[in-house]
Amino acid sequence: FSRNVKSSCDRCLLCEELYPEWFVTTDTTAPPNKQVICFSVSPQPEIVEVVELVNRERNPSQASCTHCHEVIRSAEPVLNSCGQLYHPRCFVCAQCFQPFPDELFYEYDGRRYCENDFKKLYAPICATCVQFIIGRVIKALGKNWHPECFRCQNCKTQLSEIGFVGGPGRHLCRPCHAEQKALDLGCHACHRCQQLVEGRALVYKGDYYHPDHFNCHSCRKELTSDARELGGHLYCLPCHDKQGVPVCAACHRPIEGRVINAMGKQWHVEHFVCTTCEKPFRGQRHFERRGLAYCETHYNQLFGDVCYHCNHVIDGDVVSALNKAWCIGCFSCSICNVKLSRRSKFVEFDMKLLCKKCYEKFPLELKKRLKKLAAAEKK
Repeated sequence: FSRNVKSSCDRCLLCEELYPEWFVTTDTTAPPNKQVICFSVSPQPEIVEVVELVNRERNPSQASCTHCHEVIRSAEPVLNSCGQLYHPRCFVCAQCFQPFPDELFYEYDGRRYCENDFKKLYAPICATCVQFIIGRVIKALGKNWHPECFRCQNCKTQLSEIGFVGGPGRHLCRPCHAEQKALDLGCHACHRCQQLVEGRALVYKGDYYHPDHFNCHSCRKELTSDARELGGHLYCLPCHDKQGVPVCAACHRPIEGRVINAMGKQWHVEHFVCTTCEKPFRGQRHFERRGLAYCETHYNQLFGDVCYHCNHVIDGDVVSALNKAWCIGCFSCSICNVKLSRRSKFVEFDMKLLCKKCYEKFPLELKKRLKKLAAAEKK
């Protein structure tokens, strides 16, 4: 017979396992209330001698086959199954009419079946492994499952004992369902209560929580989303700042990770930036001017020297000569283009640089005039 299992009292009389949604046999020796046993522990048939039957029944003339109702002769073997007697030829599968392999059969609706035919006729098929289910069956979402095959589609946790939340084409454990719902709504699910976190969540050890699930480790006040973790404990912001944690000069918040020490202050790595372009230096060279930090490019643009020859901001070393600034590459003789150094001898002629060799090639009269002009400028 068949019936839905909804009570924890629906258990097999022998093995005490919960029944599946279908039962297979009844105990013929049970009281009138028909206590039920599952087919997994149903008594298996056994061959007995007629002498044993005579001792039990004490009336061998009345021994008859339960199937064909013919008298079982004393010389014939007899099968005893659950107190009922059969000819061996009569004790066969109701579907294929073959003897039961290993004397194992399944009884359903008053008929006995071999394992193969019983599975084909009545056993449900697991939606995951596509195998017949013998024993406890989980019915959910219009399908049948082995208990060990019915798992959360995200974390693979077995759902048969903890329950699940079903949706279109999916079955999830409650924590995964909460996370998926939060993801669909663009927010977070609390790792403790699996409810949606409205507003800012508290992040602790990589998971999201309602802040009011925690209290400050120091003052025991209920925390907010501004709480900070230090040494494995959570603190409210005032108590956290009292723990000797450095404070960023830009955002004035505690620095929990890497600290940048520059210009006599401490900074978050991402907050120590160029004043002009606001790009983090991240270990690159910076330049200070009146308490502000600049990257090399913008420092040169704002405060750098301009080359007298090429009129570009000098990016690198500067050569100062004739009260002017020069690039290393532009500091050369204007006639022969020979590169000059700070130690090279040179002469100014018409606001241009001349090396000593080119100057010596000038006419003597011109050189005398240049000397007089230079002496007059010094006065």
